[in-house]
Amino acid sequence: MASFIHEDFLLSGENARALFHDHAEGMPIFDYHCHVPPAQISENTRFENLTRVWLGGDHYKWRAMRTAGVPENLITGDAPDREKFQAWARTVPRTLGNPLYHWTHLELKRVFGIDELLDEQSADRIYDRCTALLAREDYRVRGLVRRFGVAGICTTDDPTDTLEHHAAIAADESFPVKVLPAFRPDKAHALESPERWKAWIEALEAASGVPVTDYPSLVAALKNRHDFFHARGCRISDHGLQFVPAPSASPADRDRILKEAKAGRRPSDADILAFRGALLTDLGRMDAEAGWTMQLHVGALRNVNPRMFASLGPDTGYDVIGDWPQAEGLARLLADLDQDDRLPKTILYVLNPRDNEVLATMAGAFQDGRTAGKIQFGSGWWFNDQKDGMERQMTALSSMGLLSAFVGMLTDSRSFLSYPRHEYFRRILCNLVGGWMDRGEIPPDLEAAGNLVKDVCFRNAASYFGIDLGVKG
Repeated sequence: MASFIHEDFLLSGENARALFHDHAEGMPIFDYHCHVPPAQISENTRFENLTRVWLGGDHYKWRAMRTAGVPENLITGDAPDREKFQAWARTVPRTLGNPLYHWTHLELKRVFGIDELLDEQSADRIYDRCTALLAREDYRVRGLVRRFGVAGICTTDDPTDTLEHHAAIAADESFPVKVLPAFRPDKAHALESPERWKAWIEALEAASGVPVTDYPSLVAALKNRHDFFHARGCRISDHGLQFVPAPSASPADRDRILKEAKAGRRPSDADILAFRGALLTDLGRMDAEAGWTMQLHVGALRNVNPRMFASLGPDTGYDVIGDWPQAEGLARLLADLDQDDRLPKTILYVLNPRDNEVLATMAGAFQDGRTAGKIQFGSGWWFNDQKDGMERQMTALSSMGLLSAFVGMLTDSRSFLSYPRHEYFRRILCNLVGGWMDRGEIPPDLEAAGNLVKDVCFRNAASYFGIDLGVKG
C-alpha cells in the first residue's frame, strides 16, 4: 500500500508542489504562541512511553475518544498507558474526515518514521517502536524540538511566574533554540470568583513587591512584572477573552470595583466587564510602550459541562465556540489605544469563523502606514486550525487585507509532537496559492508566489515580533 503521508500530500497541482518543495518545505519554524511547558525544555524531559508524550493533555484526542464511546478511565483516568493508547488506536479509523486523522499520521511519519496506518491491529507495534525511540537521547524534548528546525518558541506564562526555566534555557549555550515567555494576565481581571482572584492578587503582590490596595497599584504591580518579563526577552502578551468589553470603568469605579472584590464580594457582571475593559486598555498601553505585540484570542465559551468540570477541571475538552458580537468592543479598545498613538502591534484571533471577515476588516481600519501588517488577523485558531478553517481564514484575509503581510502559523499546542502542524499549514497555504495560479487568478510567477509563501511561513513573523532568532529564512 502506498504511503498515506507522501511527498505531495494535500498538494493538488504542479504549482502547489513547486511552491511547497522549492519554497516552503525547508523554512525554519517560529512557534510564537504555544502552551508547551518550559520546565520540560529546561530539564530536557525524557518521556516514558508514547502515551505520555502524545495523549497527555491533548483535549482534541480526548473529545474524539469520548465521541467514539471510549470510557473516561481510558482517556484521563487511571488505566495503564498501553491500554489508553490502544483505545486511541481503535478511535483513529473513526476520525476519517477529522484533522486528527491527518495530524496523527503526519506526526507518526515525521517524528518516528512510521508509514503504517494506526488502528487496533497496528497499535501494539507502533506503541512499542515509538516507546523504544523515546528512550534515545535525540528523542528527549530538546531533540524533538531541534528535529523540526524550530528557531524560536514563545510559551504562555502567568505574570507571577519566576521564569526560572526560561533563564536556565537561555544560559545553556548548547541549545540554540530561543525560548521566550509570553505575558498572559487574564487572572488580573477574573473577578467572577473573588476568592480565586484574591489568592492570585496575593501571588502578584509577592512577585512584584507592590501592595495592591487600589486600581493604580494593581497597574503598578502588573507593570513591575511586565518589566521583569521584558528583561527576560518577552515581547508578546496574550489575552483570552469571550469578547472585548465595550464599556470602560471610570477611575472612581475602577477603585470601587477592585475594593469590592478584595472584600470578597462578587462585582456585578456590568462592573466586571467595565473593569476588564479599563485594564485591557492599560495593558495595551504597556505593550505599546515596551514595543511588544498584543494577542487577543476571542470567542471561546469555556467549561460548558459543569459535571465534567467538577470532575476534571479546565482544558479537558469541554469548551466550545461562542457566539458573542465581537466588533463593537474590539473597535472601542483599538480606538482608545490608537487615540494617543499607543496601539501596539496586535494579532486578532477569533474562534467563531462567522467572524472571520469582522476581524479581517477590523485589522485594516487600524494599520498605521509604518509597520507592515501592524494589526494582524491571526491564524485559524483551535477549532479552526484544520484544512477548511485555515483556508477560510486565509481567504478572508487575502480578500479583505494582505495575505503577503500575514505572520502565519503557530501550534497553540501543549505537545512537543505538534510541530508537523506547521508543515500541514504550509501544504495548505501552497495548495491555496498554487490553485490561484492554476486558475489564472494570479500570474504564473513562481518566484513572486514563492516569496509570498516564504514570507508567510517564516520571514514575516521573524521580523514582526522584534526578536532575533539567529537564523535567516
